[in-house]
Amino acid sequence: QVQLVETGGGVVQAGGSLRLSCAASGRTFSSYAMGWFRQAPGKEREFVATISSGSYTYYGDSVKGRFTVSRDNTKNTIYLQMNSLKPEDTAVYYCAARSLRAAQTAAAAYDYWGQGTQVTVSS
Repeated sequence: QVQLVETGGGVVQAGGSLRLSCAASGRTFSSYAMGWFRQAPGKEREFVATISSGSYTYYGDSVKGRFTVSRDNTKNTIYLQMNSLKPEDTAVYYCAARSLRAAQTAAAAYDYWGQGTQVTVSS
């Protein structure tokens, strides 16, 4: 069983930056692919970014060039650096883990989910 805890959400003005963290329990974190998803009110959960066990990364079109996902296996933590934030980035951001090494964009591919952290971007 893997437990995920997201931190770092908050309120920021448009154009600003935030860094989200996701701390994972478990001894096999380094072999897990990880992902970030988000869900805005009244909308479906949206893929944001994914990172494989080997640190291959892939991003959703709406965040490409603005967000960066990374991982620190010594701390069992992944990060999402969010720059040039826009009001449409406002959502609850979720961290997810899958017990396979390959990165995936589909939410159904992930086995474990965090509780989410709210990000609000004001205009």
